[in-house]
Amino acid sequence: MGKTVRHGAFEWDEEKDEVNRKKHGFGFSEILDMFDDPFFFEIYDKTHSDDTEDRYIGIGRAQGVLVVTTCYTERTGRIRLISSRRATNKEEMMYYGEQKNFLG
Repeated sequence: MGKTVRHGAFEWDEEKDEVNRKKHGFGFSEILDMFDDPFFFEIYDKTHSDDTEDRYIGIGRAQGVLVVTTCYTERTGRIRLISSRRATNKEEMMYYGEQKNFLG
């Protein structure tokens, strides 16, 4: 494991950030504003959660344009980012469906 990077209420592993940047074209620091997206929503990730850690999948817009899917957990009062990627078509439909439901 690499060094832990802390940024406000968030933290992540430096090596995972670099892998994410190479694989998906953006790093964790670039998607933090998705958590401020008024249409951001999260789903409990029962597949990757266990007795020691609850994990979540969040879907929202970052930098005003990207719809991203981010896996994260909460550790010691911070949101620990695990991975992030561009949302699939199905996830984008879920995101825009949430907006439609919210707006009526």
